[in-house]
Amino acid sequence: MKRAILFSTALAALFCLSGLPLMAQGRGGGTAGGGGMGQSGGSGMGRGPMDNGPTGRQPGMDNPGMDRGRNGGNNGSTMGSEKTPTELLAQNTKLSDKLQGLLPAGTKLQDAASGFKNLGEFVAAVHVSHNLNIPFDQLKSKMTSGDSLGKALQTLNPNLSRQDVKSEVKKGKQQAKEDIKTSRQS
Repeated sequence: MKRAILFSTALAALFCLSGLPLMAQGRGGGTAGGGGMGQSGGSGMGRGPMDNGPTGRQPGMDNPGMDRGRNGGNNGSTMGSEKTPTELLAQNTKLSDKLQGLLPAGTKLQDAASGFKNLGEFVAAVHVSHNLNIPFDQLKSKMTSGDSLGKALQTLNPNLSRQDVKSEVKKGKQQAKEDIKTSRQS
């Protein structure tokens, strides 16, 4: 009799313990890897749909190209058929006039802007070059060869500390943002 009770208890314990890992997996609380196109299975057994966070977007439904329309037009990037910095400067004479005054005498603005990924990058480079008295053509050469503004600045002015480089890049980007914003308000 003791043997039967012991066997039954061991079998029950084995049954319960072997089922726990399976039960812990639930119905799938989220998306892994590539994500799916529809609603996830919920956040556990019988708990309903999962919260998709503050954006309210469904997992797997993000498409960076879809957000472009919400930004109020061109945000300085050149994806798809969007305009290059050179084309944008040709249309925005107020911004062109301001930037021309920050470049060395004799520099053609259209030539200076060619090769940059977007308008914001170009305008920030002009400001950083002017603020620190760094030759713009050297800064442009580094940036259009793949260096970030910070990396190019550190290379061209190695006496600057990392914190100073970071601060100057931030300042240049803020000046660029402000210039672009005010030039569109006319």
